[in-house]
Amino acid sequence: MPNSIHSTSAQIKTPVALLAGMAIASPVALNLYAPVMPVLAEQFNTSSFTIQLGFTFYLLTLAIGQLISGPLADRYGRRPVFFWGFLLHIVGGLLGAFAFEVWHLLFARILQAAGGCTGMLLARSIILEQHGKDKAAGMLGYVTMGIATAQALAPTIGGYLNLAVGWQSVFWVSMGLGTIVWLGALFTLPESSATKSNTGSLLQSFTRYGTVLSSKNYIFCALSATMIASGFFVFMTSAPFLVSELLDGNSADYGNWFLLVAGGFWLGSLTAGKVSAKVGTRKMMLLGNSISGAGALLMLVLFMLAPFSFLALFVPMSLYTYGRGLSQPSAQATAISSTTGAVATATGMLGFFQLTIGSLIAQLTPLLIEISVSMLPLVLVCMAVLATLCAIKGSRGE
Repeated sequence: MPNSIHSTSAQIKTPVALLAGMAIASPVALNLYAPVMPVLAEQFNTSSFTIQLGFTFYLLTLAIGQLISGPLADRYGRRPVFFWGFLLHIVGGLLGAFAFEVWHLLFARILQAAGGCTGMLLARSIILEQHGKDKAAGMLGYVTMGIATAQALAPTIGGYLNLAVGWQSVFWVSMGLGTIVWLGALFTLPESSATKSNTGSLLQSFTRYGTVLSSKNYIFCALSATMIASGFFVFMTSAPFLVSELLDGNSADYGNWFLLVAGGFWLGSLTAGKVSAKVGTRKMMLLGNSISGAGALLMLVLFMLAPFSFLALFVPMSLYTYGRGLSQPSAQATAISSTTGAVATATGMLGFFQLTIGSLIAQLTPLLIEISVSMLPLVLVCMAVLATLCAIKGSRGE
C-alpha cells in the first residue's frame, strides 16, 4: 500500500501545491454541483428540496467525516487516512456520473464527501504542524485563496459543461481531479512524526475531543468561522434557484455571476495571506466579519429599494465573501492553536462545527425564502453578527 512510500521526518515540508490540491478537490466537487441543481430537479422529476439534499448531505458527510478522520489521522498517520479516504471520493464521482435514480445521486454525493473530507482536514493539519500559528494563518490564507479560485471556476465550468455535454460531466471532472491529487500525494506526501508518538487505543484518540472542547477560546473561534461559512452555504443552496426562477437564467448565467462572489473570497484570502502575520488574528477576525456584515446589509437594502436583479444578488455577496476570506484563516488558526496536541482532532472538530451547522442552516433557509426573498440577506446579517460576537469572546484569551 502507499504507506510504504513515505518519510518519517517531520522536517520534510509538504509541497504547497499538493496541500492546495488536497484542500480544493472536495470544494470543487461541492461547487460543480450547484449550477446543475435546477437541471437535476427536472432530470430526476423531483423537487428542488430533494436536489438540495445533495448539497446538504455533502456538507453533513464532510462534517461527520472530519470528526472521524481527525482521531484516525492522529492515531494511524496522515498518509493511510488520506489514501484510503480519497479512494472513496474518486468512487463517488464515478457512481454519480452513472446515476439514473435520485437516490443514486445522493449516495454518490455522500461518498464524494466521505472521501474528500480527508484532504481538507489533513491540509490544514499539516500546515499547523509544520508552521507556527501566525505564519500558519498566512499560509492558510494562501490555501484558502486556492480554494476560492477553485470555487470561482467550478460553478462556471459546471454551468458550461452542463450546457455542452450534460450534467454527468461535473462528476467526471471531480473524479479526474481527485485522481490527480491522489497520485500526486502517493509520491510527495510525507508522514508526520507527530503521529508516531501516539500510543494507546483508537478509543483514547477519540477522547481527545473532550480536551479540545474544554477550551472556550477554541469553541468561540470555531463558531465564529462557522457562522460566516454558514452564510456562504446558504447562498450556494439558494442562489441557483433564485437565478432560475426569478431571473430566468440558466446554469451558465449563474456560473458567470458567481465569479464575483468567489472573486471576493479570493481577494480576501490573498489579503489575509499577506497581512495576517503582521496585523494579528484578533483584528483580522473582527475586520473580516464587519465587512461581511456590511455586504449582507447592502444586499438587504438593494432587495428592499430596487427590483430583484443579478447585481443586487451577487455584488453584495462578493463583499460578504471578501470579509470571509479575511477572517476565516485567522479564526481557524486561532481555534486550532488554542488546544495542545492532536492537531488533526482539533481540525476535525472545527470542520464538524462548520459543516454541520452550516448545512442545516443552508437547508432551512430556502424554506424562509419562500416567504420573502429578503429572508436571504436577513439570514446573512444574522450570521455576520453572531460571528462577530463569537470572535470577540474567543479572542479575549489571546
